[in-house]
Amino acid sequence: MTIRAVAILVFVALGCASRLTAAENPPNVVLIVADDHGWTDYGFMGHPHVKTPHLDRLAAQSLTFRRGYVPASLCCPSLASLISGRYPHQHKVTSNDPPMPSGMMPGQFQKSQAFLDCREVMTKHLEAVPTLPRLLAQKGYVSLQTGKWWQGDYRRGGFTHGMTKGQRHGDEGLDIGRKTMQPVFDFAADARKAGKPFFVWYAPMLPHTPHNPPERLLAKYRNKAPSLPVAKYWAMVEWFDETCGQLLDHLEKEKLADNTIVVYVADNGWIQDPDGALSVRSKRTPYDAGLRMPILIRWPGKIKPRSSDALASSLDIMPTILVAVGLPAGKDLPGLNLLDEAAVGRRKTLHGECHTHNAVDLNDPAKNVRHRWIIDGNWKLIVPHVPADKDGPGEPELYDLAADPLEKTNRIAEKPDVAATLRKKLDAWWNPAR
Repeated sequence: MTIRAVAILVFVALGCASRLTAAENPPNVVLIVADDHGWTDYGFMGHPHVKTPHLDRLAAQSLTFRRGYVPASLCCPSLASLISGRYPHQHKVTSNDPPMPSGMMPGQFQKSQAFLDCREVMTKHLEAVPTLPRLLAQKGYVSLQTGKWWQGDYRRGGFTHGMTKGQRHGDEGLDIGRKTMQPVFDFAADARKAGKPFFVWYAPMLPHTPHNPPERLLAKYRNKAPSLPVAKYWAMVEWFDETCGQLLDHLEKEKLADNTIVVYVADNGWIQDPDGALSVRSKRTPYDAGLRMPILIRWPGKIKPRSSDALASSLDIMPTILVAVGLPAGKDLPGLNLLDEAAVGRRKTLHGECHTHNAVDLNDPAKNVRHRWIIDGNWKLIVPHVPADKDGPGEPELYDLAADPLEKTNRIAEKPDVAATLRKKLDAWWNPAR
């Protein structure tokens, strides 16, 4: 072998080693989770009034799934599914709160020892399954919890760092976004100093109630919204967008953006009641207004920005992140790697479940279920397990989401064969009657 040939081989080997080192430099991960945010209420999703310039920019830089869904339209079970990659009936955290004792008011119950004991049961359910920060720790990641967190102290979810000490909703963690962004900035700096890849759970209670936006933002919407409550909600969305901008700008400023995967989703949807502080036909219901939201994934130089109308689920986020950082996704996870175009293209069906706000039985998800739903192509079937009330129908409903995205026309009477086919698929997925 000539000296020149040897030199070429050495050069190639060094090049391969260099690429290997780069591949072994795992990306940071930032997961942004909106709280009670309607899927239509973004500039990039076409809202005529709500301003979300920072999320619009993120969407333009991301693989954007416009038909993203969460499996449950209630905060606590939705977040538990997001961090575990499992359906509520699998991780057993189906509800926001434990069973309510007869004759006790919610505020009184939440201050009682019985409430704390029951929440401990719920927290142990989540501890029994692998969580994203716990799995990332296997690859040397440090992780930070901020914002909404229901399952006790942040360490119970596998985070190495955090703000929440254990109260309902998230106690000190709820300062993030509304009062400060500094804990995220400090954590990223400390992780970099230690030479550690990091994972950030940024889940501020925004645009969630209380709808108390800064007046400078509310003034933008007073004359555009149909009522003051709607104007306040729209202003809360823009306030949330501003905090996302602060986070994304910080990644750019600190030259972290190029090696950081940013994922965006919301815990559930929201339609603001024009006459009050509650949602209508959205949160807690099996309708798209409570379940659908865009899912964004940005990884500069690795993911080509584009928009997709393929079905996606928040359950896909965990396996997507695990594969991206070089960890196995786990064959028991129901979600897909959203960066696997072939797998995403083959998917035609999504499933989900809505449960009671207060559990009936902390250990038996079947006793808490209110509605199950299935989307197959453009058809969506809702199957109730309770009488009709403000949280959903009492009889099965069928919708053509392509022609009727707001689910105004129930087609079940004219398409009983479609409903029957979807019901079989839904029962094959999970049948609480078994």
